[in-house]
Amino acid sequence: MLLILPQIYEMSLENRIKSFATLGSFLTQFGLKHKHDELTLVNNRFYDEMENAISNSKQKNGWFTQDNCLLALSAWGNALQKEKLGKWTSQYTFSNHTKKRVGIIMAGNIPLVGLHDFISVLISGHYAVVKTSKDDSLLIRKIAEILCFLDPEYTKQISFVDKLENIDAVIATGSNNSAQYFEYYFGKYPNIIRRNRNSVAIITGGETKKELELLGTDIFQYFGLGCRNVSKLYVPENYKFDAFFEAVYPFNDVINNNKYANNYDYNRAVFLLGKHKMLDNNFLLLKEDSQIATPVAVLNFEYYFNTEKLLHQLESQNDEIQCVVSHLNNNTHIKFGCSQSPELWDYADNRDTLQFLLELH
Repeated sequence: MLLILPQIYEMSLENRIKSFATLGSFLTQFGLKHKHDELTLVNNRFYDEMENAISNSKQKNGWFTQDNCLLALSAWGNALQKEKLGKWTSQYTFSNHTKKRVGIIMAGNIPLVGLHDFISVLISGHYAVVKTSKDDSLLIRKIAEILCFLDPEYTKQISFVDKLENIDAVIATGSNNSAQYFEYYFGKYPNIIRRNRNSVAIITGGETKKELELLGTDIFQYFGLGCRNVSKLYVPENYKFDAFFEAVYPFNDVINNNKYANNYDYNRAVFLLGKHKMLDNNFLLLKEDSQIATPVAVLNFEYYFNTEKLLHQLESQNDEIQCVVSHLNNNTHIKFGCSQSPELWDYADNRDTLQFLLELH
């Protein structure tokens, strides 16, 4: 276990950005046919170990397929570019404030879902006291090892624990039920406590086939388990789903995952026994329902009759929605196919994590 030393430690922002950018370059290699020559030292030490972590993650968690782990690594490799790190941090004022012990309780629904909080704590200069999910512990620990190899000073900033103790602030992510637990135990600390959220998409009927295919990415990446995955469609009155089903058919291989198939079979049986109307393409169930959250392999939909009223309704449900996918509003809506590709400054629940950390005293 990496230990935090009881001392005030200063690492320059420039050095932090440099180490994260090198980490990003390392992560982009996975899934490619070649390695980056300039990363020889890191590759010699960690490349095979990271591949083993990917393989072992699948054994611990059936949702963490090799493709999903590689997808997450690639997404983070793209995010952790020097230019993007500079753009992200340039929006804030970094000062030599007192370093705090920030507890991070990570979720485990998709690979590396807690990495943004981890990086935010480190780049703000605080100590990261990390409680990983049992479903996603291997990849994040390996990334911590790589950071410590790139700059040994990180060994003073990072610790992994089974129980959060002696902390000054908390960032916790979980379900609505676990959020109540977090508030009870950690409500006395400065905190960010996240609950269940889901994402939605608005279809106008004028989408191209390519846009609908990209929407399939928003729905099926990570088997739909992420809060940024689309779990509900809003479609215009009398919308025909033929074009949608044709566009998402290439994602039919999700049914080859046993855990996904079990969820599909179970929910289909429940709907049939309950005599619920549904649309079924043999790997996805579409159900007309006002709820935003859905079980795995189910996509809710709802008809709308007035775009302006729909947008107002979604604004009123802001606490339930992580992001909206459509081409109606370029300022706040996400483009088709991009829901699971957030930038560093796209904060979960629209809560500015880095500002929260920099304001700790």
